[in-house]
Formats: sequence, structure tokens, C-alpha cells
Amino acid sequence: MSDPTGLIVAAVVLAGATAFGLVRARRDGRLRDGGRGDALQLSSDELGAALGERATLVQFSTALCATCPGTRRLLADVAARTPGVRHVEIDAEVRLDLVRRVEVMRTPTVLVLDRAGRVVRRSSGPPTRADVASAVELAMAD
Repeated sequence: MSDPTGLIVAAVVLAGATAFGLVRARRDGRLRDGGRGDALQLSSDELGAALGERATLVQFSTALCATCPGTRRLLADVAARTPGVRHVEIDAEVRLDLVRRVEVMRTPTVLVLDRAGRVVRRSSGPPTRADVASAVELAMAD
């Protein structure tokens, strides 16, 4: 009779990988609370661009990011259609200081800031148009 240890280990690894994949797929691109509450606030000097009058959409991108161009088009379109909202894209490879401060773990990472530069919502991965619109409304309500 053979030892079933290898089969058990393989089953546990497969179950763990499946669970991780399901959780990641559910959270990927979802705009959620800023994570650190009101503690994280960005200025126009840090961003290298003026904040929007009502809200700012900040996107961290890299050259090899496959979903960054689509996210760029989405955020630019939302900003163009919403008065007082500005889109700022930051090259994560160039701005490592800001990447560390904001705790960017992957690209695209999107931050939705209110008029004072406070992070209201954030996502890792490409967000949906509906999530961005909802987050912008929340940011403008403050």
C-alpha cells in the first residue's frame, strides 16, 4: 500500500489556491475604504498636479501593466464628464516614495480623493465604471 501523504498535501494546496483565487477575484478592482481612514491625505505637491475642485482620481501605473491603459481611459472619461473632477496618473516606477507611503502593492491602484486630498476610496486592480462613479459621488459629498 502506498503512502497517501502526497495526495493529501496536493489536495490541501489545491483547496488553498482555489480559496485564494476566489477571494482575490471577488476583491479585485473593488473600490473600498481608504484603509487608514482620514490618516492618508495627499497634497498637490506630492501628486505633481493640482487637486480637482471637487474630487481627484489618482492612478498608479507601470509600463508593463496590461490593465492600466483601460483604467486610464475609464478614469479620464469619468473626470471629463464630471465637473470639478481631475484624473492624475502616477508612474509607480518613478515615484517609489509615494508608492511606499500609499502602500501600493500592484498596478493599477486607484485612489479617490475628496477636495482636500483625503483618500475616500481605493482599489487594487481595474475598477468598474459604476464603482468609480459611486466613489466620486461619495468624495464630492464631503
